[in-house]
Amino acid sequence: MKIETLFMDSHIKPCEETDYIIEKTGLKPEYVKDSKVVYDYVNASDDPVSKGKQTLYITENHGAVIKQCPGTSHYTCCDYTILHTGTFCTMDCSYCILQAYFHPPVLQYFTGQEKIFSALDGLFAQNKTFRVGTGEFTDSLIWEKISNLPAKLVKKFAEQQSSKFRMPVQSGSMINPSVLELKTKTVNIDSLKDIDHNRKTVIAWSLNTPSIIKSEEKNTASLGARLKAAKKCEQWGYRLAFHFDPLVIYDGCESDYKEVIRSIFADASSGGFGILPESIVWISLGTFRFMPPLKQIIEKRFSHSKIAYGEFITGLDNKMRYFKPLRIALYQEIVSSIRQYAPDLLVYFCMEDREVWEKSLGFFPEKEGELGQMLDKSVLKRCC
Repeated sequence: MKIETLFMDSHIKPCEETDYIIEKTGLKPEYVKDSKVVYDYVNASDDPVSKGKQTLYITENHGAVIKQCPGTSHYTCCDYTILHTGTFCTMDCSYCILQAYFHPPVLQYFTGQEKIFSALDGLFAQNKTFRVGTGEFTDSLIWEKISNLPAKLVKKFAEQQSSKFRMPVQSGSMINPSVLELKTKTVNIDSLKDIDHNRKTVIAWSLNTPSIIKSEEKNTASLGARLKAAKKCEQWGYRLAFHFDPLVIYDGCESDYKEVIRSIFADASSGGFGILPESIVWISLGTFRFMPPLKQIIEKRFSHSKIAYGEFITGLDNKMRYFKPLRIALYQEIVSSIRQYAPDLLVYFCMEDREVWEKSLGFFPEKEGELGQMLDKSVLKRCC
């Protein structure tokens, strides 16, 4: 959806960052002293979710800039680090949890790049590998069209070695580098082309089958467009990641997901994009799961959607999940397909339990933090 209305916190002083956004949106900001004005404007709509996607509110982040992923109880977490730069999204996926998470749902951009960079300096000073992402509460690259922050973050992570907090080793690489992951369903990569990224940014795409993208992922890029953009980023030297989350179970889904995987790895002569396994840092898998209140939102906003009417049970985290044998059967097919093309590629599950891991991947990262350590090792292998 296109941003049609721009609000700006009147406490924020004009600067390069805000001037850039105003210029790119082509909108005259309405200055407000209280966020309630914005919330009331969005809530007055018959469809606050859609209105929120068309309403940008430039404000400040009054909370923590960097926080650890809270994970989900009883399911294995990857120990991700969240860089909180904004909220909500201009795309409109039927299954998006953000529709039910924010009250009201407002597209917010948090100004204050100095605060962000200072927080990152503190992170780098710990001489520990952190996997940092901006895509927890928003899509990382919807902002690339209107903000210079994505490009600046890539440069910031590339400069770790020259940071006063870093001690370079003789080989020229860093001891424990951190990486930035920019996760998206867009093809907004133009500003990232000519950056000396030093392989410290992973460009990641959420992937699904063409039928799910068409029916459930409104205003997102097509599968082919996403993979074409991924191939460009590979050619620019970036490392890549792919997230099959949410996997949706429907008749014929196994063969459809296998075709997506074939498209990633098969060369152009076979109709694929020929992405090299060594360019991929990880692939994650996770089936569709949702908080019960989301079902009513899907029914109201996406009356055509059948996504919430599968064989679900209440999981240990009180989210609705596909019946476990169904999840395992689909995971096994997908993992087997990935292994045909990339036997050594790190594949992991987002929020699954021991049984699913063992029956689908043949092992379980039992020790606390073990999955995070596996991902960190992949960073050291692919990004250094």
